[in-house]
Amino acid sequence: MMISQTEYRQRREQLMSQIGKGTAIFRSAPVAVMHNDVEYNFRQDSDFFYLTGFNEAEAVAVLAPHHSEHRFVLFVQPKDPEKEVWTGYRTGVDGAKERYGADEAYPITELDEKLPQYLEKADRIYYQLGRDREFNQTILTHWQTLMRTYPKRGTGPMAIESTNPLLQKMRLVKSPTELEMMRQAVAISVDAHNYARKFAQAGCYEYQIQAEIEHIFRQRGALGPAYPSIVASGVNSCILHYVENTRQMETGDLLLIDAGCAYEYYNADITRTFPIGGKFSEEQRIIYELVLKAQQDAIAQVQPGKPYNLFHDTAVRVLVEGLMDLGLLVGDIEEIIKEEKYKPFYMHRTGHWLGLDVHDSGVYKNGEESWQTFEPGQVVTVEPGLYIGLDIKPVEGQPEIPERWRGIGVRIEDDVLVTESGNEVLTAGVPKLVDEMEG
Repeated sequence: MMISQTEYRQRREQLMSQIGKGTAIFRSAPVAVMHNDVEYNFRQDSDFFYLTGFNEAEAVAVLAPHHSEHRFVLFVQPKDPEKEVWTGYRTGVDGAKERYGADEAYPITELDEKLPQYLEKADRIYYQLGRDREFNQTILTHWQTLMRTYPKRGTGPMAIESTNPLLQKMRLVKSPTELEMMRQAVAISVDAHNYARKFAQAGCYEYQIQAEIEHIFRQRGALGPAYPSIVASGVNSCILHYVENTRQMETGDLLLIDAGCAYEYYNADITRTFPIGGKFSEEQRIIYELVLKAQQDAIAQVQPGKPYNLFHDTAVRVLVEGLMDLGLLVGDIEEIIKEEKYKPFYMHRTGHWLGLDVHDSGVYKNGEESWQTFEPGQVVTVEPGLYIGLDIKPVEGQPEIPERWRGIGVRIEDDVLVTESGNEVLTAGVPKLVDEMEG
């Protein structure tokens, strides 16, 4: 199951139709050093991959719709049998044309020589400054050179414009093939979560649960974790991005697992919280049911045409009402929400876009007041939580937290697809009702 070259070409054509006489430039991700001369596994830049499917470092893609012959150009590492013995096969210049549909391809060493011919008749350069400082300077140097020689030609790019607004809108709505990739990532992640819940017991270390989850990821053909797996027991469940995963679990602990896999670069993102030993304490159950209600009500707001902020606002109101019923917040509910007095308990938003990136490309707001509205084909996480740490400090005017609530952290997260008629919870295969979590 892979994205076809036809779909990659369609994406490039869609982008080129929007940039007119501009030239768009995309740089591959750099290699990252783990230590000394050992590198991390390579992960391609998502925008670059979205447009090309090309999965090698040291590459540049150029889209020049105004060029008479070469609308799509790749600069790549040339074939080098001696180096390939050490670091793996390269596609090479010929392969870039044959396998990836480039109209022309060059060795990456020829970038400075060849790039100007794709810029000199463009009216602007589309490039996202900020990701690669060294390559930023390369683009700025070419642009400045063309500006100096503009009077002699009467053509050339007068501005540099970000590619983000164009690509974010494109990437936000998933194609049928992309959704199939995400469904596969979800299916693998669902199985891993369900196995982890059966495997987890008092005496186990958090890292053992992590190992079982990530074993399933790789065994089922995923690239590996989509992000560092969070396996947080006891008070660790109150740390949002806890990744040490070293604690030994005890009966009565809550175990919060936030883990998902990447399948062909498309990601899943699931969180479940359940009791070690099979039963929630009274306080754990109350907090869990409150978070679950907030999530269920929030998911109901993920509908085509509804504003993005509505599901977060819905979750916040449910959580605040519940905390007020418990006496953990006091006062006027509207004031508490407006002034965010709930933040010591709930400090993050209720979700994010999901796709090629875990926190995927796409805007949330259109200007100061207008929120993005949901459209069919978008995928969002819905993940409310409550975190009552041992050292929680209420905001001024709010009551101190009784000891019996401290140390409880709960988050429940699902991946939700916006459909024509409503939504589909892609991750519904992982149980989350109280009776199921105690089973």
